[in-house]
Amino acid sequence: MTKEELLKHVESEGIKYIRLQITDINGALKNVEIPSTELESSLNNGTMFDGSSIEGLVRINESDMLLKPDIDTFTVLPWTVEREKVGRFICDIYTSSNKHFEGDPRYVLKKVMNEMKQFGYTPCAGPEPEFFILPRDEKTREPLLMTLDRGGYFDLLPIDLGERVRKNMVETLQSMGIRVEAAHHEVANSQHEIDFRYDNALKTADNIQTFKLVVRTIALLNGLWATFMPKPFFGMNGSGMHTHISIFKDGKNIFYDPNKPYKLSEELRWFIGGLFNHIDAITAIANPTINSYKRLIPGYEAPVNVAWSVANRSALIRIPMARENGTRLELRSPDPTANPYFLLASIFAAGLEGIQNKIEPPQPVDGNIYEMDRKEKSEKNIRFLPGSLQESLEVFKNDKLIEEVLGAHIFSKFIELKEKEIEDFRIAVTDWELKRYINQF
Repeated sequence: MTKEELLKHVESEGIKYIRLQITDINGALKNVEIPSTELESSLNNGTMFDGSSIEGLVRINESDMLLKPDIDTFTVLPWTVEREKVGRFICDIYTSSNKHFEGDPRYVLKKVMNEMKQFGYTPCAGPEPEFFILPRDEKTREPLLMTLDRGGYFDLLPIDLGERVRKNMVETLQSMGIRVEAAHHEVANSQHEIDFRYDNALKTADNIQTFKLVVRTIALLNGLWATFMPKPFFGMNGSGMHTHISIFKDGKNIFYDPNKPYKLSEELRWFIGGLFNHIDAITAIANPTINSYKRLIPGYEAPVNVAWSVANRSALIRIPMARENGTRLELRSPDPTANPYFLLASIFAAGLEGIQNKIEPPQPVDGNIYEMDRKEKSEKNIRFLPGSLQESLEVFKNDKLIEEVLGAHIFSKFIELKEKEIEDFRIAVTDWELKRYINQF
């Protein structure tokens, strides 16, 4: 819609309020609500807000910032329709001098996409976000740290007690224009997955943020709690967000070449080479919490081995069997706590560097890496991903490409926030320690 068509639509549909949404450095959605009568002014001039109150944006002496709605992201929040209709925009952040704000996560991804556009490339991505649906205490309305069901992979009622709620989530996503391709119970108790169709990188990152909002909201409306925490339960599989990556040029998938082994192009190999060169630093972005590394351990289908393979799910990067325009790589390490704008920006920047410099990756691995011993892995040049946030952050600090992608503001602020998180965890007294030591000494 044009701006004029949009304004007429909002008025004719009786939409009373508009939510303007942005994403902070931690990947959390934030928003401000304005009356629809202020929408035209917001579209023309932006809406002023206090940037110093949002994590990772600016200092208090630089606080005046502008939200500028992206017309293409307009949707009506379906759960508000029966009361008062509320519209939603995802916004770009500008400074008070009307320039793109370097600390806006969305702008970080836009810059990488613009760089790829110079080569005629359209970066595309498709995520597979997993989450847990938990019961909620009726009095405190807080989540109960227990599973809702004992279902497993592809199970259905009566074992899968979240099936009805998951179906409601799918219907809501579809009503907001997100094309859902599959939804099912996952391996762990109370764990679920909803996959939606790939799109260009910016649209996909926006969709991930909308997806998280929908899943959490629909769970709450049903008296439940949805969490994207990677590893809420010991002894069960954690929640990942396998990320499918492809690049198109002139309408064709550049990762496909019918004349090469496995029908995979040199560009795909080089992309993997570039990604492997930076994967340890990217891990701090793809797995940005202390809890993320409780998932990245052997024995729970976790992609801890830095290797790539055709169809082999034990490798960090898997090449699914689809070919021609469906040719893609699947990076299996990210989890849904990742800021999607940073994640996709870093993946495509590293891959583009690989293509430009023709960086060759190691040879693909055919066997089950989970069953290989250390000697066999060493012979095949297979190493491990960083085993902790501290470990990945140390590599992150020295990766010049990632620093350039994120920009000085976000790069330094990200390090500051993660170092604080690590220190907070270091000095915390955990339940494990209490159970282990309280009666022992």
